[in-house]
Amino acid sequence: MANQFGRLRSRLLTPGMHETKLSTRGFHEKSPEARERLEKVGETFLTGYAYAAAASSAREAEARLESLTPEFRGFAYEGAGMGMAVRDGLPVGGTHHVADLLRGEGAKHVYMVYVGVGWAMARVPRFRWSRMHTADPLLRWLVLDGYGFHQAYFRTRRYVHEQYQEPGFPWPGGGWSRAADRVIDQGIGRALWFVGGTDVERVTTMIRSFSEDRHPDLYAGTGLAATYAGGVGEAELRLLRERAGKQGRWLAQGSAFAATARLEAGLGNAHTALATGVLCGTTPEQAMGVCQEALPDPCVDEGVPAYEIWRRKIADRLAAGVEG
Repeated sequence: MANQFGRLRSRLLTPGMHETKLSTRGFHEKSPEARERLEKVGETFLTGYAYAAAASSAREAEARLESLTPEFRGFAYEGAGMGMAVRDGLPVGGTHHVADLLRGEGAKHVYMVYVGVGWAMARVPRFRWSRMHTADPLLRWLVLDGYGFHQAYFRTRRYVHEQYQEPGFPWPGGGWSRAADRVIDQGIGRALWFVGGTDVERVTTMIRSFSEDRHPDLYAGTGLAATYAGGVGEAELRLLRERAGKQGRWLAQGSAFAATARLEAGLGNAHTALATGVLCGTTPEQAMGVCQEALPDPCVDEGVPAYEIWRRKIADRLAAGVEG
């Protein structure tokens, strides 16, 4: 069990649960049910973060994470990824915490853990970013998705209403500033699902207020959130697909990512099937198959990052189902 130092570390590092309340964040409340769901997501994320901050080892943290409700467990692993990454960024304690998490049950939640590392980047001083775990040559780009989500969630006025983009964004992956902006926008698109309270009209209106060249990535993030976090029924998913228009392929790509993250972790549910059916025109298993078949080999960042090539292939393969 966590020792006294671990419990103290958890209290010092973990944000208060009130930070996840829609009223605290100033986010739209579509309905009491939608509010409850989104706040449950936030609370579970912080629970996972607290477990990681307090644990004496990754195995101790995952034992507690595995006890959580399967529907929300992935969010807890995202929080644990952030917690372990924050510990990696501290001046003491080593830089092995995220790597250790990914050697156990965390490997099934690798997408969520990498996104959690991106949350940590937003909280750790930039001169410590070199300590962040970005070992996977493909999935390391997901840290930027996590960073974008954090900034839109906690700095909503700046990143959503003022539509800020940081010029020449520096990150551990190197000098791909334009590519980095695109993945950050995918995280912002995910956050818009929360900012808009799962209200499709409101979320898509916010997306349309951004410059058109940012719409593909914002819709990709929204499709991921609509599939993984949920909070809507079939009619609202159909409205989302309709309002996405020509960006439907990117909405589908994000949805397929979400299905893959859930199925690989053994967390698929009825909503996953509903969302991929509407947004991808496939079953979750077929969507995951598209993602797996499109994996770049070898995974090397050259003229275009491998992560972007992967996403384009997925979007192209799903386009017939959503645009036909």
